[in-house]
Parts: sequence; structure tokens; C-alpha cells
Amino acid sequence: MASRGHISFLRRGKIVAHNLPNPMQTVLDYLRLKEKSKGTKEGCNEGDCGACTVVLGELRDGKLVYAPVNACILLVAQLQGKELVTVDDLAEKGVLHPVQQAMVDLHGSQCGFCTPGFVMSLFALYHQQGVVTRQRVVDQIAGNLCRCTGYRPIIDAALKACGNKTDDAWTERQMQTMALLTTINDGADVFAGDENGFVAMPRSAESLLSLVQHHPDAVIVGGATDVGLWITKQMRGLPKIILTGGAEELHVVVDKGDHLSIGAAATYAEAYAALAALAPDIGEVMRRIGSVQVRNSGTVGGNIANGSPIGDMPPLLIALDAELVLRSVRGERHMALEDYFLAYGKQDRQPGELVWSIKVPKLGPSQVFRAYKISKRFDQDISAVMAAFCFEIAGGEITSARVAFGGMAGTPQRAATCEAALVGVDVANEHSWQNAVAALGMDFAPLSDMRASAAYRLETAENLLRKALFEIADQGQHATRVLNAGMT
Repeated sequence: MASRGHISFLRRGKIVAHNLPNPMQTVLDYLRLKEKSKGTKEGCNEGDCGACTVVLGELRDGKLVYAPVNACILLVAQLQGKELVTVDDLAEKGVLHPVQQAMVDLHGSQCGFCTPGFVMSLFALYHQQGVVTRQRVVDQIAGNLCRCTGYRPIIDAALKACGNKTDDAWTERQMQTMALLTTINDGADVFAGDENGFVAMPRSAESLLSLVQHHPDAVIVGGATDVGLWITKQMRGLPKIILTGGAEELHVVVDKGDHLSIGAAATYAEAYAALAALAPDIGEVMRRIGSVQVRNSGTVGGNIANGSPIGDMPPLLIALDAELVLRSVRGERHMALEDYFLAYGKQDRQPGELVWSIKVPKLGPSQVFRAYKISKRFDQDISAVMAAFCFEIAGGEITSARVAFGGMAGTPQRAATCEAALVGVDVANEHSWQNAVAALGMDFAPLSDMRASAAYRLETAENLLRKALFEIADQGQHATRVLNAGMT
């Protein structure tokens, strides 16, 4: 496989070859310090406020797709093979882009610090397909925080601009852009640096595994939505960085009939449709993981690999009885996802081994699934409690149960005592639930922190179990009423 010592990306219609003198350089620092493009702002510097939002264009399944991301926690190396668009690029020959003009016309800016990020989020929406509703706009800008204007005029501007789209310069240059992106996506591995310090993006599974085997001390990076904070907040030195996003095999999301297979580098955005189709609650929880910017960068596999006890995906997947596939040059290992998490900060991953894919079973005809995310702020907040329930029901009774929580222990964890107490429960009889609800106190001894007290967490977990059972009981009663009505 060919290799080169620089990355190539598209900027203002031209191919940029960047030698990456600093493996940890972020896109925000590149824009403001090297390119001197000051429109992109630094706010929180942790991917939370959206002031630094830029848009990446890339080829997906033969189409040009534009997506907003947070420049403050995105590594420059992750621009490989993509087009970078910033707020400085939008106005051409003194004419504002339609999104910018709508913001002006409808008074969508006051102090203006957050405005470039809002504009770029809406620029990405402008280039997406489908009807632009108010809810879609709200979801799109959930990762952009404003503290003075208020959101109503911004939403009005979005509806005006994105609801009445005309061709802009990016639409007109689409074929040229696609040709240039095809040119720079030549399949060559990227290795910038030397054996003592580098950033690498292998483009094949073989190259990736070989590099990880040779450099077991390297930091493995999926979307950098977590590792980016190691750089910007913890000021850690990361001399060796290996990016998994260049290996196309790791982005594949495949429906295997009875299960999904999700590559570890698949972003939340790439995996959303397939996972949301399994159960409505999965889609709702994923809609609230981070923001659009975070979901466009963050990966399902990365969320698992870093082993956070407050990650939202592991409880969902554990409740679904997901299986993890790990791979190294020595071969593959398969394990139940719940067995991967050994203790706080410790996972069952051997040197040279990578989280490779996740096998997610589909629900059977007698299974029901519920999941709930509890956080202080509805959008873009870390969970205080994340709960997921999968029940097998026959004749109105629970015959088996899988109950998983995040935020309740040092790892994502099943509630084994509660599960045992749920077997034989009459879903329609609230009194029969009580032993299972009480059993959660034997499964967990939560901690108190800035997000919630131990007492709040336990009481919330108990109430979420009740909520799931109430919903399922009501669903069963509704189905009975419909059936009876059809027979009369």
C-alpha cells in the first residue's frame, strides 16, 4: 500500500497538502493560527458551544454530503480526503449566502460571537435533502449555544433560508468538487512524522492492524470527541496518534437479517438509521447524544472502546445482548459486550487489539424494548442515569429480562438481581413489580457527583423501571382493546 507523509484536503476549490508538523493540531488552531481565518471562533474549546462549527464535505456512496463538526476538537489529520468550508468562505463577491442574509433580515444575531457557528450549522442544513421543519431546525442547532439573541429569530432565519433553497456556489461547483475529492481519495496511507512521534491514518484493515501492533503505545482515535479534550483541556501530550477513520471496512453498517453489524469507526450519524429502526427509543436516545456536530464525528466503537461509565450507547447495546468483535494481527476475539467492561477505566482489550465491530441482535416478536436518558439539560448533556430494558413477554408475563444502566456504577452494568426478580412478573399487575424495583438497590450503590446524588440516581432508576413497565402494560391493554373492538 502506498504511503505519504502529508494529508490532502480541499479548501476553497484547491487541494491543500499539509505536512502536519504537530500531530495534535486541531482544525480550529489551523484556521486561526496558520491560515489566519478568524471567522471561526473559540468558545468552550470542548465541543459543547458550537461557536467553532465548520462544515466538512465528503463523498458517500457517490454523493457529496456536507456535515457540521466542531473544529476545536477535530484533528487536522481528520480532514484527509474532505472539503473544509468555514464561515469566511460563504460570502462571494460581496454577496451574502442565503443563510447569512436570512440571519440579517430576521435579526438572528446580537453580540455575534456564536453567529458563525449557527451560520455553518444552517449552511449544512441548506445542503441536505428533505423538508425543513421547525423540529428539524431545532435538532440541527442543538449544539449551538446562544446567550443573548434567543433562538426564535435564528429558527425563523433557518426556516426562511432552508425552506426556500436555490442553487448556491457549492451546488454549482458540485461536479468539480466531487472530481477533486475523488483525486485526493487515492487510498494511500498517511504517516506524518517518524517512529517517535506521528499521526497516521491507515486506509486498509491490514495497514491499521499492523501499525497498532508495531506501536502499542499509540493513542487510537475514532472521532476525537473525547480525545480532543485530552488535548484542549487536559493539555496532554500525545506523540503517537493512529486514526481509525481511514479504513472503509470500519465504517460499514450491514443488516445481516437477524442482526446488525456495525463497524467500530461508523459515526453515530452513519449508524443512526439502522439502529433507530430496531426500536423507537433507540432513535430518541441517539438524537440526544451530544449534538449534530458530535454525532457527525463521534463513533459508536469509540464510545465503547473508551469504557466511560456514562456513555449512552453501551447500556442500550448491552440490553440488546450485543456482541463485540475485537481484532488484531493475531486474529479475532468475540465476547458479550457487557464482559468488555472490567472496572472503571479498565477494559478487556489486549495490546495491539482494536474494537472492530459490534453485532446487535434484532428484537424478536415477543420482545419489547424501552430506553431513557436522564440529564439536567435535555439536549447535548451527559446522562445522570441511562436506562435500557429488554423484556421477553409471553401471556402477559415476563419470561426473561435484560436491564442495563449507565451512570450507576464504575462501568455500564446489568442489574442481575432485578432481572431475576422480573421473571414471572405480571406486566399488568403493578403490585407484582415491587420486588424487582426494590432489587435495584442490591444491584447498585451509585456515587454522588455534580450530576446527581446517589439517592437521586437510585430513585430515578427505580422510577424508570416502573415507567417501562407502565408503558408496556398500557401498550398491551391498548392492543387488547383494539383486538376486542375488531371482534365486535
